[in-house]
Amino acid sequence: EAKNSASAEESAVIKLYCQMPPIAKLDNSLNTLKNCEQLSLSTNGIDRLIPLSGMKKLRILSLGRNQIKKIEKLDDVSDTLEELWLSYNVIATLDGLSGLTNLTTLYVSNNLIKSWDELDKLASLPKLRDVLFTGNPIYENLSKEEARLNVLKRIPKVAKIDGDMVKQTERDAALGQ
Repeated sequence: EAKNSASAEESAVIKLYCQMPPIAKLDNSLNTLKNCEQLSLSTNGIDRLIPLSGMKKLRILSLGRNQIKKIEKLDDVSDTLEELWLSYNVIATLDGLSGLTNLTTLYVSNNLIKSWDELDKLASLPKLRDVLFTGNPIYENLSKEEARLNVLKRIPKVAKIDGDMVKQTERDAALGQ
């Protein structure tokens, strides 16, 4: 705030990661951040999301390294949210994402996703191109190639999986060509 003389309410980028003491709970004061395009709340103790009705410009939401159990209450940012970073949480399902029509990036590595059926829920996201799933139980006992093929079968439009671009040969193999 002091460096750029803008108030938090007027700022496009808000960084509240690694707070001491850690942020344990989100409250409605976030909804005063009307111009916020990027909100970083990583490495805290947050266990649940709240509605973000005042954040009409939010494009990037970073909530990695928290205690979030469930993806929810993102309806208010469904038209603007492009990137959702949720790695290193305790998320077991991918519910709560279906309305995010502009989502291009979803990072959910090192969570508790155990079923490949969860990835089927992402096929309805028209712009999703970059995903991160490493460190989830779904990858156990699979080679990197097998895991990537399984992701591509469920989300055929994705261009980047776990940090690596999808090759045409992988896409062909996933589509059975």
